[in-house]
Amino acid sequence: MELTTAQRADGIQHIILAGRMDGDGTEKIADRFTEITAARPPRVVVDLSQVRFLSSVGIRLLLSNAKSLKQHGGRMAIAGPQPLVREVLDIVGMPSMIPVHADVETACAALNAPEPIV
Repeated sequence: MELTTAQRADGIQHIILAGRMDGDGTEKIADRFTEITAARPPRVVVDLSQVRFLSSVGIRLLLSNAKSLKQHGGRMAIAGPQPLVREVLDIVGMPSMIPVHADVETACAALNAPEPIV
């Protein structure tokens, strides 16, 4: 599992993950992923377009960090999951917890839009 990151001009932290988000892969990036989401601006897009497999351990990493971001006034969006990964996200109901978008640009546009008042 590989993790790269970039700060976008619009202030969104872009995290790109590549490989398998299984137990071993998630363990390799978990600390760095948590550091990045805790230390950066409150809007984070997680690009899963290069993730081939997503296990419950990877789902837990995404959810726990999205929850932490939300508690600190931030938001996370997921972008570009491959069909198999998208199917897993849909099965566990991820879109109701973290918005899932077809690509990074759509996810960033959603993060830049005002948050709906509930």
